[in-house]
Amino acid sequence: MKKQANTAEAQFRKMTETPVSRLIATLAVPTVISMMITMIYNAADTYFVSKIGVSASGATGIVFSLMAILQAFGFMYGHGAGSIISRKLGAKEIEAARVYCTSAFFLALATALVITVAGTVFLTPLMRLLGSTDTILPYAKDYGLYILLAAPAMATSCVMNNIMRYEGMAKLAMVGMCTGGILNIFLDPLLIFAFDLGIAGAGIATALSQYISMGILLAFFLRKKTQSRIALRYLSLKPRVAWEIISVGAPSFARQGLNSVSTMILNVQCAPFGDACIAAMSIVAKIMMFIFSICIGIGQGFQPVSSFNYGAKKYARVRDALRFLWVFATIVVSAVSAAFFVAAPHIVALFRDEPYIVEIGSAALRYLCISMCLMPTIMAANMTFQSVGMRGKAFFLACAQNGLFFIPLILILPPLCGLTGIEIAQPIAFAVSAVVAVPFLVSFSKELRERM
Repeated sequence: MKKQANTAEAQFRKMTETPVSRLIATLAVPTVISMMITMIYNAADTYFVSKIGVSASGATGIVFSLMAILQAFGFMYGHGAGSIISRKLGAKEIEAARVYCTSAFFLALATALVITVAGTVFLTPLMRLLGSTDTILPYAKDYGLYILLAAPAMATSCVMNNIMRYEGMAKLAMVGMCTGGILNIFLDPLLIFAFDLGIAGAGIATALSQYISMGILLAFFLRKKTQSRIALRYLSLKPRVAWEIISVGAPSFARQGLNSVSTMILNVQCAPFGDACIAAMSIVAKIMMFIFSICIGIGQGFQPVSSFNYGAKKYARVRDALRFLWVFATIVVSAVSAAFFVAAPHIVALFRDEPYIVEIGSAALRYLCISMCLMPTIMAANMTFQSVGMRGKAFFLACAQNGLFFIPLILILPPLCGLTGIEIAQPIAFAVSAVVAVPFLVSFSKELRERM
């Protein structure tokens, strides 16, 4: 018990006394690495599956929407509990933090099991709903079945990963996520080609890697490597606990859920332009996730610093952390986006070297790269308000990009501009969302100064 108390006190000093720039960087690096590995194995699925054919490549984009739905629940419970837990630890309320940790884990597990059963029973209509064409449907069903079977692992891993990050244990979280991701990369070609399982092999590889990641992350909690705990004695059935987790995590659910819905609508809007268009936009989505992962990884290094110090009432550190995040992330993301802009045709061709797919994908990728310098502004606003528990503002900003702006744009622009409308809808949505986010950030910074 004394050892645990000393560990908790050392962690408190680390989170409240280390210079914010160094602390954010320390927490961001393992998070960026784990997200990059996750993106690489997602891209590996797309890369190896694309060797099967255009329709199979399109199926990865269809099933990506399903994965986004599962992640939406995982992030909702993980970010909701993580934000609360970090603030509780900042206020030195450790037992209360453990209640939220266990409750979030079992909420995610129960939700994922329901999705697995319902999705398996209604597999064909689900794949149709996600945007499958007649030629893509068989591949989407083969791939999607194994993703549904992996749903419990995906959702609970999201919860555990985010809680560990909010505690400031980003390195441990990285070990769990990266191990499964690296395994997936090696299993893909083995199962798809060596065992001749086709696209089902990619699904099996993903499912196995997800359950291994889940096992590693769960072991850290059971072996008491964290201040939070996953144990039945901490499980709360009080509606208030579930409501707090869900309400704080709702912005993450809205963000991920709307991302899934917007991807579904994008697939439907691409369908008149053929499977090649769906395949090209699916490839671009996977490529852009590399840039997103860097941006979000830096932001996730900021979140525990923000929430922990907000709970400890150290408002000057929260303000300094926000400033550092905004400037540093903008510089890094702009530099990476510039490199991707220059190499766009070559990057797309790595996945599918067909002229029409490269033409569509290169244009869409370059439009997105131009707008990506605004992504840190959107991300800073979203993560700041969620980390300090300002649910209303966080929820509105989470809905803005994909909900209020992208969905109307992807419905309006293709009939007016044809294929170009497909390519420019998301960049315009980024620009408008950034403009909306700036006043929120400026106002919050002033509020922190007053509290100081």
